[in-house]
Amino acid sequence: MMDKNIINLLIQLADRYETQDFLQGDPSWFMHQVSGIENQETMAFIASALSYGNRKQFMPKIEQLLIWSGGEPQRWIENKEYEVYFSADDNECFYRLYNKGMMHSFFAATNSLFLQYGSFGKYIEANATTGFQAIEALTKFYSSKGISGIIPQNTTSTCKRLCMFLRWMVRNSSPVDLGIWSEYIDRRTLIIPMDTHVINQATRLGLLNNKSASMNTAILLTDKLKQAFPDDPLKGDFALFGYGINHGK
Repeated sequence: MMDKNIINLLIQLADRYETQDFLQGDPSWFMHQVSGIENQETMAFIASALSYGNRKQFMPKIEQLLIWSGGEPQRWIENKEYEVYFSADDNECFYRLYNKGMMHSFFAATNSLFLQYGSFGKYIEANATTGFQAIEALTKFYSSKGISGIIPQNTTSTCKRLCMFLRWMVRNSSPVDLGIWSEYIDRRTLIIPMDTHVINQATRLGLLNNKSASMNTAILLTDKLKQAFPDDPLKGDFALFGYGINHGK
């Protein structure tokens, strides 16, 4: 069992950092800039897909896509308006390892998902009832469309960005997360968005002994966080963020 002092510390940190101020400078900010559930889902998915590396570099790229879509990313993709900016054979860099041709393929696959299911929410509702099943469904769909890199091809890795996307969509009663999928995915089944920073903070707190960046390790850490937050384990994501701020990254 986790030490009671650690449990109390995690609860205090989560309460301190899960506030509206958290949105400033965080990619979750973008989904709050559009109206309508489908636009929020789509903007969140785009933002999560591009959220790797330096925030000062990827945040402007996400904002550029928000501007290009006119604040209606669902319609922008459904109508293939992204083709004004991205073509299938364009090797020019868009962001780090993503060139414009890859972005075109990513949006084309998303267009295909919308044509078949109508929205991300309807796709998940039809294919998943748990957080892991939702990750599996998304990786399987994009892998079937030949997408690699932007979306993981399977659930072997931590799938950090997909776990983050699902946190945004599922957790309700939060000033940060939207909770628009809370009726068909139980937040208790979500998996911690795990990266090197999260692993380091969890190790320093004694929550992890294994520094392996894998889905198994992410599930192990999530199970530990359930001791502090049994009804809402990903509240611990804010606690680990706060611990890093207070004790150095």
